[in-house]
Amino acid sequence: MQDTYIFREIPSQQPHTPLLDQIDTPDQLRLLSDQQLPQLARELRAFLMWSVGQTGGHFGAGLGVLELTVALHYVFNTPDDRLVWDVGHQAYPHKILTGRRHRMGSIRKKDGLAGFPKRAESEYDTFGVGHSSTSISAALGMAIAARMQGRKRKSIAVIGDGAMTAGMAFEALNHAGHLDADLLVILNDNDMSISHNVGGLSNYFAKLLASRTYNQVRDGGKRVLQGAPNLMALARKTEEHFKGMIAPGTLFEELGFNYIGPIDGHDLGLLVETLENIRELDGPQFLHVVTKKGKGLAQAEADPIGYHAINKIEPLPPVAAAEPAPKAKKPKYANVFGQWLCDAAARDDRVVGITPAMCEGSDLVAFSRQYPDRYFDVAIAEQHAVTLAAGLACDGAKPVVAIYSTFLQRAYDQLIHDVAIQNLDVLFAIDRAGLVGEDGPTHAGAFDLAYLRCVPNMVVMAPSDENETRLLLQTGLMLHGPAAVRYPRGTGPGVAISENLDTLPIGRGRRIREGQTIAILNFGSLLASAVTAAEALGATVVDMRFVKPLDEDLIRELAASHELLVTLEENTIAGGAGSAVSEFLNREGILVASLNLGLPDRFVDHGKHGELLAECGLDAAGIEQSISQRQARMKSHQPLKALP
Repeated sequence: MQDTYIFREIPSQQPHTPLLDQIDTPDQLRLLSDQQLPQLARELRAFLMWSVGQTGGHFGAGLGVLELTVALHYVFNTPDDRLVWDVGHQAYPHKILTGRRHRMGSIRKKDGLAGFPKRAESEYDTFGVGHSSTSISAALGMAIAARMQGRKRKSIAVIGDGAMTAGMAFEALNHAGHLDADLLVILNDNDMSISHNVGGLSNYFAKLLASRTYNQVRDGGKRVLQGAPNLMALARKTEEHFKGMIAPGTLFEELGFNYIGPIDGHDLGLLVETLENIRELDGPQFLHVVTKKGKGLAQAEADPIGYHAINKIEPLPPVAAAEPAPKAKKPKYANVFGQWLCDAAARDDRVVGITPAMCEGSDLVAFSRQYPDRYFDVAIAEQHAVTLAAGLACDGAKPVVAIYSTFLQRAYDQLIHDVAIQNLDVLFAIDRAGLVGEDGPTHAGAFDLAYLRCVPNMVVMAPSDENETRLLLQTGLMLHGPAAVRYPRGTGPGVAISENLDTLPIGRGRRIREGQTIAILNFGSLLASAVTAAEALGATVVDMRFVKPLDEDLIRELAASHELLVTLEENTIAGGAGSAVSEFLNREGILVASLNLGLPDRFVDHGKHGELLAECGLDAAGIEQSISQRQARMKSHQPLKALP
């Protein structure tokens, strides 16, 4: 793999990019000569580093596919030819080349560019992504649509080797081969996890396998041998053995694809030549390119995980004569979970930790090192993670599935069918619950309270701070049957955390503040805002802790002593915790005014977490305003009389 313009640090000043400045659309890119492409790639790499340094955001993946992005838009007639990126972490170079260069300073900010491809943002974003392993299915659908319409446009899916671990990708590959669809799948192998076979010889054979001459001879041979099935079978076996000696593509060939590669994904000339050859081929094609995540920045190449995404690079402050000692950092909710899991495992050797490729994000690094025999990273395979936990629980283990709320949605059938129906002891530690800020609606955990509380046998918990998170995790672990604890991204209010492994009584809330007339029933991490609003309104605040089962006795007491019950949650109002309270009041025939506050019935776009809470009326000011407006409406109407 060639050494491509290594930077020692991220540029602090906007780089000089005379060639890139001329490119606002791929049509303009395609006017360049082949000889100009390396210069364009150098300028694009420098601009990408500088712009992400200004804003923060996904970093390493875009650097890794930069040459591939240039080659794809150069060879194919995008957007008429459909280009689908898997996950979308790597799409920043694509955005820069498709008319959004001048808006890169707004990426992941409120009302700015999304951090992922988004159909509403650009015609070049042919499919909205954010979750992995969807690209082949989507591109196959586009290829089928083109066939139905009699159009010759191409459909291209770019998928990383990590995303190839999900079953959905192989389901789509199998279907595409069966249909003989006109589809190109590009495997971006950026961890050398599939093959180390890269170099001059493999590049030569990849060019040969993609060449028009080879494929014409191949197709001609098929026609000649059609009347001799035995010879046809012998020729097919011979070709498979030949390819098997030079490339690891037997699996994809068996699925019906013409496998080409692996090739150097940073060799622009080779990429362009190979893609131009493939463009002329019909049927399912599979191109294997090997890239380096973070290519072009020494630190990112050495630490691809640490440079997957970066924060905005702030200028260094002037050196003070005597700088104050730095404040101790508050632990993130994920850190609270990680420490609890290590402590629980030390006490109970039945405890097992499972993650679908989120070791660092879920803070399982320490657990994986301390208990390697009880740690299972199943890769991007959420469905398998849940059923694996079910199997472990069947034979006496205590599995803990550490999973993001938005990714648990992908394993909902397994949660119901394999865990809940069998009432198995599986604890779901659900990270990134509620809004997640800059990553936007594809990563928000907006629905878990709604989709969990309707499942029989489930116990659903929503802690309000760091210590409550630890207490409820231990409570869930000790339960018989499935349980879920959902907690948000980032840090909490900074509550002191007990080192003990204590539990809480099931279905019991706690009183936080005593007031009159109004009672705020808080579910989850908005407790501090609830207390601030309550102090202005003279309201009672209770921390409900449990969404299922509800603390019904506490709700009865509050309804008897208050005129208005307000439920508060960072989850959709429809079907959420507030709905559970309203259903209980209705079932019991308790007549009391109520107000449900939560996420609206729409997808909340990206922005800073605080900005989005304010937009949804879930900051302290918004909560106070909503309650005051509800009170005003109550006063303007005669109260309902009790039923006889």
